[in-house]
Amino acid sequence: MSFLYFFVGIKHFTNTSFFASIIPPFFLYEEALVYISGFVEITMAILLVFKKTRKIGAYITICLLVAVFPANLYVYLSENTREVLDITKNQALLRMPFQIPLIIIAYWHSKKSSSKIFATTAFVLFFPTILYFITL
Repeated sequence: MSFLYFFVGIKHFTNTSFFASIIPPFFLYEEALVYISGFVEITMAILLVFKKTRKIGAYITICLLVAVFPANLYVYLSENTREVLDITKNQALLRMPFQIPLIIIAYWHSKKSSSKIFATTAFVLFFPTILYFITL
C-alpha cells in the first residue's frame, strides 16, 4: 500500500498536467493542489510503513481519499476530461467505487488488531484493488 501511494505521490510532480486535468473547475490553484496532494500522498506512504506512525498515516489516507472523490466524480461527468485521459464514461464510473475498498484497507491499517472477518475482507479487497490501479 505504501509503495502504491508513494509512486502515485511522485507522479503528481512528474505528470502534474494529468492530475490538474481531473480537478473540477470550481477549485482554484489546480497546480498547487496537485503538488499538495502529491506531498500528502508521499508523506502518508512513509507514515504507513512504520508501526508507530501507521495509524496517523491510515487516517490521513482516509481523509485524502474522501477529499479527492470530487475529482473522480468530475471525470465521470466531464466528457472533455475523459477525452484527455482517454477513458470512457463506463471506465470512469467503474473507478469511483474503488475508493471504498481503499478506505477499508486504510482503516484496516490503522488497527493494531482486528476481527478475523474484517482482516480477511481487507486482505481479499487488497489484491483486486491494487491490480486495478496498476493496470491504469
